[in-house]
Parts: sequence; C-alpha cells; structure tokens
Amino acid sequence: MTTQLRVLRPSEWNDWFGSLERAFGAVPTSPEARELWAALTEHERSLGVWDGAECVGTAGAFSFRVTVPGGAAVPAAGVTMVSVAATHRRRGLLTSMMRRQLDDVLALGEPLAVLTASEPAIYGRFGYGVASREMGLEIDTARVRLQAPAGSGEVRLRFANPVEALDACEAVYGQLAAGRPGTPVRRPGWERNAVLDPEQVRHGGSPLQCVLAERDGEVVGYATFHIRPEWDRSGPKGTIAVRDLGALDPASYAALWQFLFDIDLTSTVACDNRPTDDALLHLVSDVRRCGVRLRDGLYVRLVDVGAALEARTYRTPVDVVLEVEDAFCPWNTGRWRLQADAKGGASCRRTEDEADLALSVRELGSAYLGGVSLVPLAAAGRVRELRSGAVGEAASAFSSDVEPWLPHGF
Repeated sequence: MTTQLRVLRPSEWNDWFGSLERAFGAVPTSPEARELWAALTEHERSLGVWDGAECVGTAGAFSFRVTVPGGAAVPAAGVTMVSVAATHRRRGLLTSMMRRQLDDVLALGEPLAVLTASEPAIYGRFGYGVASREMGLEIDTARVRLQAPAGSGEVRLRFANPVEALDACEAVYGQLAAGRPGTPVRRPGWERNAVLDPEQVRHGGSPLQCVLAERDGEVVGYATFHIRPEWDRSGPKGTIAVRDLGALDPASYAALWQFLFDIDLTSTVACDNRPTDDALLHLVSDVRRCGVRLRDGLYVRLVDVGAALEARTYRTPVDVVLEVEDAFCPWNTGRWRLQADAKGGASCRRTEDEADLALSVRELGSAYLGGVSLVPLAAAGRVRELRSGAVGEAASAFSSDVEPWLPHGF
C-alpha cells in the first residue's frame, strides 16, 4: 500500500479535519469550534498523508511567538492536529510527518517548535521535552477562605458580555504574556478561542460568563467562568468552573478570586489549568482543601540550538560548553559554547573546546523556559556532568523568576 505526504489543499480541509476527529474518538467538533479551527488553520503549514482519496494522517503548525525568559517573543511553530488513522499505524507515517515538519520549521528560521501531547510517551523520540507544568484545583469554598491584600475591596467588579469585553481582556492577556515564559503572543483571530462557548465545553454548566475588574475606569483584570448548579438533600453545592482569570495587580487579582468564592449556591471553585506558582496558593487559608494536582503542559523542541539559546536571557552569568545529541535533527549535534553576561546578552556558537555537560536536545527543551532544573535531570542520568560544578552553574543560569506556563491549548 502506498501513501503520499503533501501540503494540505484548502479544498481538502473537511476530509483532513474529519480524519483528525476520527483519530481522537470520532466525537464531532461543534460547528462553532469547527468554524474557528477552519479559519485559524494555516494550510501551507498543514500536512496530510493520503492513501488514494483517503486522508490517513494529519499534522499542522501555527505561526506563534512564545515568551521566553527575559521577555522576548521568539518565533515558534505551534505543532497541532497530529494524528494517524488506526488502520495505518506502525508504518512510519508519524515519523515522516515530524521529519517534514521540522525541516520546514528550520527553513522558516523558527528556532523553536512547541506542542501539547495527547500522550506524553510519543514526542520524546522527536526531541520534545516537557518544559512546563499546569496546575488543576478543586477548592472547597465552604471551608477555604481568602486572605486578600489591602485595596482589594476598592476594585470595581462588573459583569460584561464575554464577546463585547474581548478586546479589554485581550489587552490584559497581552501584558501578562510578556512576563510569563511559555505564553503564546496571540495572533489576530486567536482571541476568539477564549470566548468559544459550545455546549461541549460547558459540561452541564451555564453559558460563558465574564466579570471585569476596573480601576479608574480602566480594565485591569478579568475572569471568565461557567456555573454548574447542583443540589442534594442538604441544599445547593454548585461549582464555579473557571475558564480564565488574569489581573495586572495583586489587589485586583484577589478581588476576582474573592468574587468567585462568594457566588451564591456554590461550594466549589474548579480550575483545570493554572500556573504552578499561582499567587492563589498564598491567598487561601487551607491549601490542603484546594485539591491541587499537576500535569505536563508545554513541550519544547529546539530546532536551531544556537539561535534558540541566544534568544533568551540567563539569570546568572554563565560560560559552559554543551555536548548536544540530536539524532532526529543532526544539524544540532555537536559542541556549543553558551556564554551569557550579567546584562542579559547571550551568545551560543559551535566550538571544539572540551565539553562541560553532555545532554540531548530533549533535555535542553525541558530546561529552556526555566521551569525544569538541570539538577534533577542530572540526578536521573539524563544530563552528564563532565566538569565538576557545571550542572549547578548551568542550572542557575537557565532558571527563571517566574514559572513557565501555557494558559491555553492550540
């Protein structure tokens, strides 16, 4: 049986997307979401594998810019919509799509590729490393109280139509994205995903609601959420399902959470995805009753090691030679001298000098955003220290004041 790998033609999108849906369980995407994904798809960056007239493999990429330590927004391929038909597994189709895709990313001059993984075991062999985590919460608001900072009571809160408030919320998101590694700087059109509200995402809850936080008439924060009512013999015990929440100052941030905690007829606030260093953990009276859980978030792949390592800043001065292994993108294999000064400038060039650390590009991807330390990677045997003290020096330099976070999927 022969197959053909080629760039997606616009006229083929419905078949291509249908093949993706089938691979992910054959549950139809809502018309609203389907329309949005059709509009956001970059056909020239989307690949399909065809067996005759049937699409049996899909892979796409969005042209993103991702915030890295130091605040730069670095071009990155947002890898997405990857699938292989169950009838065509173990024939090298995924490998062929990953091969073509990374070759294309390099040709476009993007130093990074990023993705979220449906199954974590898949993408390590292609050089992707887990670079961020996300935190889920299920807070018992009948027992947990907030200790809000001074000034929270002075913040004005008001309900707003989520679509009508989108520009104001997007302005807040943009300011927050500049300070949080791993956050995509959204291109026009992507803001629509934040208010996409089909029945499928409500899970029995209300239509999407939005509350804005204001100071002196300016929007400084927002929360979007669903209310899922529930009753038992003892009374109401509804859930507030938080979609997104962000604010530009501590008082506004606490005021928004306090509002959610105090909504009548509810006893739980649930969040699927918050940063692991969320200030909320330091506002609650009892973190044990917040149902904290962690999972993998953004996966990072350095497509051009030199350009990627030069694009970010480093927390401490560093001069280290990295022996990089990259079997899937062999142009990265070899020794690289990374030098960074206290002012934030960095250079990364090929060298023949003796290596200080040996690691694969997967470990570099994990450490890149500052959320995964090289120290435990070395303890796991995935980084080898060739010069005494090199692991600690490099780990300090790669670290970030702020934990990386991907606030939404793609």
